[in-house]
Amino acid sequence: MRPRRNDAPLTTINLSGTTVGDIRAKLTSTEFKGFPVVLDSETQLLEGYINRHELSMAIDRALHVQGIANESAVYFSAKPPRRQDAGYPDQIGLHHVLDKSPFQISEETPMETVLEMFRKIGLRQALVVRNGRLLGIITKKDVLKHVDQMSRVDVDARLVH
Repeated sequence: MRPRRNDAPLTTINLSGTTVGDIRAKLTSTEFKGFPVVLDSETQLLEGYINRHELSMAIDRALHVQGIANESAVYFSAKPPRRQDAGYPDQIGLHHVLDKSPFQISEETPMETVLEMFRKIGLRQALVVRNGRLLGIITKKDVLKHVDQMSRVDVDARLVH
């Protein structure tokens, strides 16, 4: 369950210091179904997972109804953080769309176990972690590719013998 060397860096959302503009940029520049929320980019400590559709709807609603701007800060706690400056743009709370306990697996989890979990639980994605630190995401599409590759290897092995 280790990330491949040539994989692109993960697209995450930081727990603090994120603006509406940052999120809108991620939504327009990617097609991911959701985003891990991490403490910060350096530590990659996992705080939760946010579904793309729910995130997009919450941002759109805030832009049109609440008058939030691209410079507005985003927070994921139940209470808004204290403002330092009275001229600071409004903030938007997204704690209601944050899954604080997404399904996680260890980097040491055997692929057979991962396959079984995806089948039995009906997972769409699992976050791969080591000591709470996000290492990667394995999606249903990744699992299906793996199964397809393994079935091809089995066929090739039978043809050789």
